[in-house]
Amino acid sequence: MSAPAEKSDLPRFAIRRATLADVGTILNLIRDLATYERAPNEVTATEEQLVDVLFGKKPAAEVLLAFEDEEPVGFAVYFHNFSTWLGRAGLYLEDLFVRPEHRGKGYGRALLVELAKIARDRGCGRMEWAVLDWNEPAIEFYRKLGAKPMNEWTVFRLNADGIAKLAEP
Repeated sequence: MSAPAEKSDLPRFAIRRATLADVGTILNLIRDLATYERAPNEVTATEEQLVDVLFGKKPAAEVLLAFEDEEPVGFAVYFHNFSTWLGRAGLYLEDLFVRPEHRGKGYGRALLVELAKIARDRGCGRMEWAVLDWNEPAIEFYRKLGAKPMNEWTVFRLNADGIAKLAEP
């Protein structure tokens, strides 16, 4: 007679697409990311805004959530951009975040693998993202995956005030 199966002590990990019911979780992860990126007071997003922008009539982005057992431990926010040279859509990763206490378990890589599958299945010509210059652990992580920095490019940004000023007649 065999011994009864013991429950594994290893946590269960899962990734799934976010749903409307996950908006509170998404906002909490956004706040955790902002804290990690040394800008905790810059988050102005609300649950109502996220409902509209992620799940409204014309969603601007999509979200994957990562779970360890039932606990949300990370997320990836992404959307499609376009390459005129390739004549194809690309997948742009806006945010990838795994809570610090859950790092080193392969969760960030698993999220990127899932994103690569989405990009492949949707016929995307490339995947791109930005990383803060000071975030050496992330830079090294991306390099190990085979990602190449685009050092010849500089990111420019207009904030809401800059957009309003530029759009004035």
